[in-house]
Amino acid sequence: MSSARRSVRGVAVALVVMAVLTAAMIPFRSHLSVATDGLILIIPVVAGVVSGGFGAGVVSVIAGFLVYDFVFTPPYYTPWVGRAENWVTPGVYLVVMLLVARVVSNMAAARLETARQKDAIRKLFELSNLLVGDKPLAELLGLIVSTLREAFELRTVAVLLPAAGRLEIAASAGDPLAQSETDLVALSTATEERSAPYRAHETVLSIALAADGRSVGYLVLRGDTIALRDREPFLTFANQTALALERAQLREEALRAKLLEEVERLAKSLVAAVSHDLRSPLASIKMSASTLCDPDLHLAPERRQELAQLIDQQADRLARLAANLLDMGRIQAGVLEPRRELVPLPDLISEAVRGLAATIDPERVQMALPPDLPLVDVDRLLIGQAVFNMLENAARHAPAQSIIVVGAEHREDGTIEVSVSDNGPGVPLSERAVVFGMYNRREQDGGAGLGLSIAKAFVEAHGQSIWVEDAAGGGAKFCMTLSTPIRREREMTASGADPRH
Repeated sequence: MSSARRSVRGVAVALVVMAVLTAAMIPFRSHLSVATDGLILIIPVVAGVVSGGFGAGVVSVIAGFLVYDFVFTPPYYTPWVGRAENWVTPGVYLVVMLLVARVVSNMAAARLETARQKDAIRKLFELSNLLVGDKPLAELLGLIVSTLREAFELRTVAVLLPAAGRLEIAASAGDPLAQSETDLVALSTATEERSAPYRAHETVLSIALAADGRSVGYLVLRGDTIALRDREPFLTFANQTALALERAQLREEALRAKLLEEVERLAKSLVAAVSHDLRSPLASIKMSASTLCDPDLHLAPERRQELAQLIDQQADRLARLAANLLDMGRIQAGVLEPRRELVPLPDLISEAVRGLAATIDPERVQMALPPDLPLVDVDRLLIGQAVFNMLENAARHAPAQSIIVVGAEHREDGTIEVSVSDNGPGVPLSERAVVFGMYNRREQDGGAGLGLSIAKAFVEAHGQSIWVEDAAGGGAKFCMTLSTPIRREREMTASGADPRH
């Protein structure tokens, strides 16, 4: 409400109250003293001041003086009061009522100011609570401008942050901020004193956001309610906003640094792992091929056959490495989709063992499978690769010529638990959480660190799990679950799908 409308309302209230009291006192005025009349006429003056401020109080005092003179001071209904000393009482009423109007007006203003400050403190408290949580910078900026505009009923709120050597609007709410106004803020920040907490222009109020003496941006406000007395809450909130922005920026910088560090670590791990796996087979292929191509060397047919087989084995090793890298790319791209079919588990394991024949003696792999195992419902290629990677991992860590046991167990939930056990050093508890991680390689491991992570991804793509535990006779026991037709039918029925499809 404008001050003019408030004053008119206060005058109206005072006149109405004065008319009611005058009408009530007229029948008894001959029995009332002039002092009593003056005390009663204080009431409309106070009502007018409280309702309309000091201006309305002055009008109420004048109206009360006239009523006191015309209605309650003999002779009635005339400005003449008889003897000159009779002017003392109306005069005292006039002076005292003006003082009362000023005091009451000041008290009302103080009460309004207190209420305004309480409201500002409450809003600042609510806004501060919003700034406490850890939020991304973009979300935090949007929250600041929208909440501040709504809380203080502003037309425009914008946050300007330095970018590429100039101030740019990072977030805004309400009416768009004109480019000329943005340029005006930027110009004033360059020419005015850096110590100024805020800068008032014709259309906007800009407040510096500083943390630890370092400028992190500017808060720009535009609204009809902004006055000089309103700026202190904005300054307080600006300080908290600056701290929140600095915290968010530091957090994002820390996350970027951590991400770069992780990327660098993975890159180094990949280069080290792949280079190790590439160097060895390439060296063997180069040496064998150079030997076969040397015309001065006379090799027996058996020796030539051995070198040709070595080239073939090492080429297969390179092909497996390339396949693992391609599989990992499919996993990261999210395009891994199992093509399920019913497969006998012994056939699946036998294929994996035959694929490993170039690396280890198949006689080292001992299968301990129960005869009544049902078919497994899996992608033959993916799970076959998972079994192959688990066998290769066991062969790498188990002592030379030691036995690797492949077991299976039909679980109550309808799945088949397949295990690969070796009598190597095992996996400590502290490493079991990361043993399936990408490029995870132990010091004694010569592989690229992809096999187990690929096995985990292939198994989990089927909705199953893989883990490691201690083997019964010492060493490591890697286990995974595989779905069966019965288990698959239960899963599809629970999801509402037709198990026949």
